Amino acid sequence: MNLHEYQGKEILKSFGVKVPMEIVASTPEEALEAAQKINAEKGCTIFAVKAQIHAGGRGKGGGVKIAKSIEEVKTYADQILGMMLVTPQTSAEGKEVHQVLISENVYYEGPSKPEEYYMSVLLNRATGKNMIMYSPEGGMDIEEVAEKTPELIFTEEIDPATGILPFQARKIAFNLGLSGAAFKDMTKFAMALYKAYEGSDSSLFEINPVFKTADDQILAVDAKVSLDENALYRHKDYVAYRDIREEHPTEVEAKEAGLNYVALDGNVGCMVNGAGLAMGTMDLIKQAGGDPANFLDVGGTADAKRVETAFRIILKDPKVKAILVNIFGGIVRCDRVAQGVVDAYKNMGDSINVPIIVRLQGTNAVEAKELIDAQEGLDVISATEFQEAAEKVQEVLA
Repeated sequence: MNLHEYQGKEILKSFGVKVPMEIVASTPEEALEAAQKINAEKGCTIFAVKAQIHAGGRGKGGGVKIAKSIEEVKTYADQILGMMLVTPQTSAEGKEVHQVLISENVYYEGPSKPEEYYMSVLLNRATGKNMIMYSPEGGMDIEEVAEKTPELIFTEEIDPATGILPFQARKIAFNLGLSGAAFKDMTKFAMALYKAYEGSDSSLFEINPVFKTADDQILAVDAKVSLDENALYRHKDYVAYRDIREEHPTEVEAKEAGLNYVALDGNVGCMVNGAGLAMGTMDLIKQAGGDPANFLDVGGTADAKRVETAFRIILKDPKVKAILVNIFGGIVRCDRVAQGVVDAYKNMGDSINVPIIVRLQGTNAVEAKELIDAQEGLDVISATEFQEAAEKVQEVLA
């Protein structure tokens, strides 16, 4: 589950990671009040006004503005709120901005030079260990840094059994070229950041930039956080962070129905039971000359109601030209799935306007094929073998 920047920083702060003083606002008036409150507490007259959407590159799309007065905060908030913000990580349509984050100025003058760094925490799947990735080149796209100056990308693997050790935090600070008070603050920052990642059961923490102020404080100026949804039962308070306005509407509907659905850009809808079979089915569609329009796992209880709901969700995509139902009947019986397809087809009537290829294999697969073949008026093509299903897909797309 992706979080907004301000939500990620709330988690960071709860684990002792230092962040700037910031207040989220939903209206220009709230933004003005936020700036006044920050001014009263911090005395600053320069503020960052940052759009809150689930995408990076907000500054490139005009979603981050520097206000040089309290009055400008309201002006910029009025410009950003409600805009369709297009960034390199959004669709061409962009995402609507519902909230802005008003942040204190951290680029003030002092005895040392301000610096920006990059730091993220994630799982290294090759080694089965968590990893801190960091670079002295903060504020830039890390992909660009990795391509042009790979020697500036450092990694520190953390054994999950021990957690981050003090010497590893010191190594990070050393590789970033820090010394004195900044060195000590960075070691505390790295330790707290890893504990936040582990303690919140996150799949990603990305801080870009990690900022060294002119008086040698280390702050998380930005935060991209993804939580592991499978662990939310341990974090009931994090469930409220979910913002369905940022999610694909069809994916939200599927989640409410208990279906695992991810929208893609192809022309063949997929309905499968089991994630592994779903991946194989998408490969099958590609080999047949099509492109998968979605990933949809109906799970192990593919009854008539569930199948009908899956059909309705798939058909919300106007690009779908055919649907491939690929079910392996282990616990679930294929004839029950077949009956579900037949019932769903009849209940939905004319709303099913594309051919359906149904491949059922496993328990009672023969009976399932006979059931489908016996129906009249159904634009349903039955198959039992993987290759046969691929050939049927080719035929309907031709």
